[in-house]
Amino acid sequence: MRILFTGGSGKAGRQVIPYLLDQGHEVVNLDLQPLDIPGVPTLRVDLTDAGQVFNAMRAYGDFPDLEAGTGMPGFDAVVHFAAIARIMIVPDNETFRINTLSTYNVIDAALRMGVRKVIYASSETTYGVCFWDGHKQPDYIPVDEDHPTLPQDSYAMSKVCNEATARSFQARSGADIYGLRLNNVMEEDDYRTLFPQFIDNPDMRRRNFFAYIDGRDLGQMVDLCLKKDGLGHEVFNVANDDMSVGLTNAEVQARYYQGVPVKREMGEAEPMYSNAKAKAMLGFQPRHSWRDVLKG
Repeated sequence: MRILFTGGSGKAGRQVIPYLLDQGHEVVNLDLQPLDIPGVPTLRVDLTDAGQVFNAMRAYGDFPDLEAGTGMPGFDAVVHFAAIARIMIVPDNETFRINTLSTYNVIDAALRMGVRKVIYASSETTYGVCFWDGHKQPDYIPVDEDHPTLPQDSYAMSKVCNEATARSFQARSGADIYGLRLNNVMEEDDYRTLFPQFIDNPDMRRRNFFAYIDGRDLGQMVDLCLKKDGLGHEVFNVANDDMSVGLTNAEVQARYYQGVPVKREMGEAEPMYSNAKAKAMLGFQPRHSWRDVLKG
């Protein structure tokens, strides 16, 4: 596929795009920052400007695109990861404005240009726990896609709004639009620099459901979504199979989730953030773990 990837210069994009290239896809990056991956051109686009987005949706990516002599090429799919990454980066109203308007513009332009597959990044924060003022418990564990999404913060509000926007665009178009509720994205170096702290102080992971997603496994998830047709609008939790701390599931439950209903039996190292839907519907199988890096 020829893929338009927004936000490819960010932490998640820098790991997902190489995976997509390995699968044979062609990628054009839309970002305000450059991306240093050979063969992946970056077009600088302000996604809150609908005119720029529409123009970029049918554009030359790099000089080889001129050789065919068939005019400006289109795209087979759009992967929309660009966003203000969390609260406390810009004012809250700017976080909400940029994230919601850019998502509307990207999906709108893609569908009007005939793209029938859009994958967008939603977030674990939609469940309200991550940026809650104080301590909020989930309604049950493990948290799955049926859990209520009622956050307090502007970032998570924008993601809930984006899911509603995507659902409405899908209803209007009949295209496949899949939302990925990403858990905390990690790269291999994070296992060396961050995870020793998590092991020493598990409290640091409470707001993330003691879960994470390896960026390479996120690449697998995106590719599976690209290859899966006919689901309409779906949202998927995206996380690895093991917790981001050294405690067992039972120890985490006893320490942090007393009184919280347990929806089903859980594995010894399973986090409180369920990826069962992605496994069942897409065949998602995470392959990477911090335990492979911090052996012993």
